[in-house]
Amino acid sequence: MLKILTSPEAENDLDEIWWYIAQDNPDSADKLLDEIEETSRKLARFINMGRSRDELHPGLKSFPVGMYLIFYMPICGGIEIVRVLHGMMDIDSFF
Repeated sequence: MLKILTSPEAENDLDEIWWYIAQDNPDSADKLLDEIEETSRKLARFINMGRSRDELHPGLKSFPVGMYLIFYMPICGGIEIVRVLHGMMDIDSFF
């Protein structure tokens, strides 16, 4: 079974994303988090799908889901999701 770990920061990111979107549309918030979860499973299977983000942190990768980016690190048997950030944010400031 593939391993998907989620950092506390990424858990907080996902909570904030859900709450922000759910204020206007809870169904859309649920759908986006489902898409992020499904994409995370694909990334755990195909670790090299993401773009290398060594400029932010050695070994870091990112992959888009809608307007958001999943930042993850390959680990033995899967991935660790490090952050989930909106693409318009100042990404450098989080790493």
